[in-house]
Amino acid sequence: MKRKLLGVLLSAAMAASLLAGCGSGGDAAATTTDGAADAATEAPAQTEDEAEPAEDAAVETPADTASTGGKIGISMPTQSLERWNRDGAYLDEQFKAAGFETILTFSDNDSGRQVNDIQNMLADEVDLLIVAAIDGEALNTAMNEAADAGVPVISYDRLILNDAVSYYVSFDNYTVGKLQGEFIEKELDLANAGDKVYNLEITAGDPADNNAGYFYNGAVDVLKPYIDAGTLNIVSGQMDFDTVATAQWNTDTALERAQNVLSSYYADGTQLDVWLCSNDSTALGVAQAITSDYAGSNSVLITGQDGDEANLKNIVDGVQTMTVYKNVSNESIVTLGLAKAMLSGETIDESLIPSFGIECAFDTESYETSAGNKCPSFLLVPNVITKDNLQDLVDTGLYTMGDDGYLSANQ
Repeated sequence: MKRKLLGVLLSAAMAASLLAGCGSGGDAAATTTDGAADAATEAPAQTEDEAEPAEDAAVETPADTASTGGKIGISMPTQSLERWNRDGAYLDEQFKAAGFETILTFSDNDSGRQVNDIQNMLADEVDLLIVAAIDGEALNTAMNEAADAGVPVISYDRLILNDAVSYYVSFDNYTVGKLQGEFIEKELDLANAGDKVYNLEITAGDPADNNAGYFYNGAVDVLKPYIDAGTLNIVSGQMDFDTVATAQWNTDTALERAQNVLSSYYADGTQLDVWLCSNDSTALGVAQAITSDYAGSNSVLITGQDGDEANLKNIVDGVQTMTVYKNVSNESIVTLGLAKAMLSGETIDESLIPSFGIECAFDTESYETSAGNKCPSFLLVPNVITKDNLQDLVDTGLYTMGDDGYLSANQ
């Protein structure tokens, strides 16, 4: 079969670079889960930052419109969050423009469906897989099958905890959280606070997303000295990751918990100063709760991540204070460059970076697909966006600013 032959060729041509890769797969225990093969007709309850799901779960470029670049399987987690629609679209466009045939799927935040989607891609004899996992620990069956078929895997944005993964492309996830923590530190001038006490609450991300812990730790590592000193006070007492985590990064879940915190701890007029939110979908729920349920009259500092349109509007309106922007168009460019190098048997290391034209680092130490098994990673650089530098997003060419000052993503 075609993919078997390619697997043999890759093993020979990429020996030096793949020896530095994450592994050969098959070590983790397999979990067999059946997923639906058809499109999702329902998505989780949508909020204003969520896009409508497409009618079809998979979109394949017809073979006669693609060159001989190869066939790429692109598996995204969901269409219910704005950012994954952007990721999927950018990846699909980049690979098609480079002459590849693509299969693009969205798995409706259902890990069983994602396993099924990937298995279907393998049956369609894709040459390489790009997977943004719903749950980094739930894809062992599909990953082991990819390894058996000789199909290399790029773990995209979220790390898959299986040694079948060849390389990881993402942003520096710890730095994302660190930027949020440092923003709070600077805005409140915590180092010079003296006896002043600021009240803080925290909303973290999805426990199934390997990145969520990095975001949380990056921020908390900056803020914890101030928490320990009493300069920051968590009135609810809710600080550990499991308590403040938000399943599937769901806006409604974040909203409900924020409403409960406000009614339980702030209804008496206690002032809330800052709410650390790991991303924009959770920040949207928290901002909605503060707007409708907070008894205080002060502006609450709210962090976020991604640069979703609804959150950028909130930043203009002063409802949200900042977001950590990750240019996922650049992430798709790096992924394309890496995939082309892998399929052509080039050496994979930091020497590839100039060809990307994107600022990033080659990291061989920070991430593991299993204990002791390092996964070489290309990590892009995130940026802080506030009301004062929204023009930076316009300058990327990916957003347009209207006469009202609101930004919209270019289609």
